[in-house]
Amino acid sequence: MSQPILSEFDIVFAGGGATACVVAGRLAAYDPSLRILILEAGQHTLNKPIHVQPYQYPLNQVPTSTTVTFHMGNPSPRLNGRAPIVPSGRCVGGGSCVNFMAYTRAPASDYDDWGVDGWESENLIPLMKKLETYEVHPDRPTHGYDGPIKVSSGGCKMGVADEFIQVGTTYHKRQYADDTNDLETCNTYSPWSKYIDGTTGRRSDAAHHYVYNQAHNPNLQVWDGKRVKRIIFEDKRAVGVEFTSDPVSCPNADQSSSIVRASKLVVISAGAFGSPTILERSGIGAEAILNRCGIEQLVNLPGVGENYQDHNLVFVPYLAADEAVTMDALWRGDSILQESLAEWNTSGKSLIAQNGLDSKIKWRPDDEELNAMGPAFEPRWKEFFQDRSDKAVAIFSAFAGYVQPLSRPFLSMLPPRNYMTAGYCTLYPVSVGSVHVNVTEDGKERMDFTTGFLDDPSDIVPLTFAYKKTRELFRRMASYRGEFVAGHPDFPEGSAAAACREASGPVDLNAPDIVYTAEDDEAIDRFHRDIVQTTWHSLGTCAMKPQADQGVVDARLNVYGVSNLKVADMSISPLNVGTNTYSTALLIGERAAMIIAEELGINCI
Repeated sequence: MSQPILSEFDIVFAGGGATACVVAGRLAAYDPSLRILILEAGQHTLNKPIHVQPYQYPLNQVPTSTTVTFHMGNPSPRLNGRAPIVPSGRCVGGGSCVNFMAYTRAPASDYDDWGVDGWESENLIPLMKKLETYEVHPDRPTHGYDGPIKVSSGGCKMGVADEFIQVGTTYHKRQYADDTNDLETCNTYSPWSKYIDGTTGRRSDAAHHYVYNQAHNPNLQVWDGKRVKRIIFEDKRAVGVEFTSDPVSCPNADQSSSIVRASKLVVISAGAFGSPTILERSGIGAEAILNRCGIEQLVNLPGVGENYQDHNLVFVPYLAADEAVTMDALWRGDSILQESLAEWNTSGKSLIAQNGLDSKIKWRPDDEELNAMGPAFEPRWKEFFQDRSDKAVAIFSAFAGYVQPLSRPFLSMLPPRNYMTAGYCTLYPVSVGSVHVNVTEDGKERMDFTTGFLDDPSDIVPLTFAYKKTRELFRRMASYRGEFVAGHPDFPEGSAAAACREASGPVDLNAPDIVYTAEDDEAIDRFHRDIVQTTWHSLGTCAMKPQADQGVVDARLNVYGVSNLKVADMSISPLNVGTNTYSTALLIGERAAMIIAEELGINCI
């Protein structure tokens, strides 16, 4: 989009991630005369293979990647002194262009729990349907069939998923459901749909399906490589945005500041990290935070940057049979890659249109499992989960391939064979963190980021159980050939629970479970504190709550204390949501577009 540069627009978006693309794209479609600008620090994603070919998603997470920003958290004693790393999207389309493409939707009650007028599930379900084309099953009442975002089963079926479901419905004694994204069903084994177009085999992201498809509209502009510094105010009215060339995207560009004006509205949409720090650099935040950075306070809003939340994720690798179909050969670049690319280019099928993630359970413990988890989780269970049958404690899943944990060095010399990976993440951890601006001793800006991971002692309990249960599931899968020892706990010498290096096949379905000693449990605890990581689901740092309750925006996304300034992204979520958060980011975008259109007197039917 190389249109002439304008000095003033009607609406300026500070950040060009998933939600920004939805809002800007919808508004441009509702009223093509609106002059809209998206400022994005990262680069364009249009038709780039790393973004549109689903199998390439792990490449966005390698340490040299420039399509994500790696945020370094403060070291935590709960993580054995480790400083956790949390990436976020850094490109046009944001997380929607780099995520795992896992299609999950939160239970409807999560949105009702927000307690925010206009954001109740009955108001949001029509928008959930509006945004998607659900290609998996016809005529499902909570799904949509004419929206911009395509949802499918991917480009080919993977047997590892069938094995996981088969063992789950027999050994684990849970039911099967073909759809656990109907906004209420959980605790059943199911296939895992994807944000992949079933016809083209391409990733279904917000950039291509809300913005790039409107390249014919010269009034919708995207300026990539632009880092937003702060919002410009006149008498507490937002009138523009100050930005520079981003040093990562444009390392040789002039770093002097520029200002673009907004006649109607400024929308901050820079995510759980970018949005609160833009507000703080603009003088909106807690006095102590701003004072230490030498920023003059415009509005005292102590909730800015607080309430950081995420999901806690662990990957555990297993060895898979030579005949198993996994993603490993593609990810290694073996000869099958060229064959798969040829098929994908012709038909949109093959492993290119896959993420390796075809099965899951949104898990709730039964009485026996609760008893095994012990007393540390009991208060949390009774207070939050017990009477909310639609809320899962965690997701257990089976990847057909080796998935690299963020908290371990990248294995360039991984033995070339087939792998399976157990992934498990907790959906409603109690712990919270914060994101704020700070300055170094030499006066340079840095981020003061605390994840809060495992700060609450109840949060690690489901992870311990999940390691043991998924291990039993994988040991019984037909493709099981042992455990990749380096990715398992370091059990004491001689332990009966020690990882199995090689196996000729699975154990019997009715084989006894592994018995763990207190010392084994300590090893599992250390393992989780060493390896637990983000699920890339950062949210909550500009919470949509009453100002007196550390809120940052009201029900119509207006920042408290100023005018003509809204926030629209995952940072507004006041509570955690039991889902991969792309679905919620899209939903927030659709609701924000409706709010803004109403306020501008634009018909958004």
